[in-house]
Amino acid sequence: MTRKQRYEAFIAYFSENQPQAETELQYGNPFELLVAVVLSAQCTDKRINLVTPKLFQDFPTPAHLAASHFDELFPYIKTVSYPNNKTKHLLGLGKMMVEDFNSEVPETIEDLQKLPGVGRKTANVITSVVWNQPSMAVDTHVFRVSKRLGLVNQNANTPLAVEKQLVSHLPKEVIPLAHHWLILHGRYTCLARTPKCESCALTSFCRYFEKKEGIVR
Repeated sequence: MTRKQRYEAFIAYFSENQPQAETELQYGNPFELLVAVVLSAQCTDKRINLVTPKLFQDFPTPAHLAASHFDELFPYIKTVSYPNNKTKHLLGLGKMMVEDFNSEVPETIEDLQKLPGVGRKTANVITSVVWNQPSMAVDTHVFRVSKRLGLVNQNANTPLAVEKQLVSHLPKEVIPLAHHWLILHGRYTCLARTPKCESCALTSFCRYFEKKEGIVR
């Protein structure tokens, strides 16, 4: 099976079976999504969704974060991973948004990455989800699943390398959805240690499954 055929099968399956895939983070506006994604680094969406309702209630705008301080903000996020660093990031993010971006969420990857706590993956999530741009955020799920399916080369050893290959092969209009398809499939079916191949609908074009079962196509 060629790579082109794998991409065609991947798009065809999810377009029919999961056409409305979206982030599982709960948010009400772009600023809230930005905060939630920053907090979600190396932490589960489930945990973040437990923390953010009270946080968003008491810090509804960048100005509220900018006016806060460590000891006030820390208790709100103390149960997430790396709470010390993330508290500092949110304080700095709020201040920079107020001072440099008129309290608006930036629309470009370059501007987003200027914000404290925002790396390329987070910037890609925001531009994709909020602005519907053809950005591919590569987390551990996207990295793992795209390689197992054979959508990217096995020697693509960095998130950026995987991102570039996925973006180059996927139609632009599909990229924002494909990001969620890969994440959700990795989160619930193609698990890191014990992938659920027996219940997976993608085995007909999965390179990992072919190798595991000794199948030659």
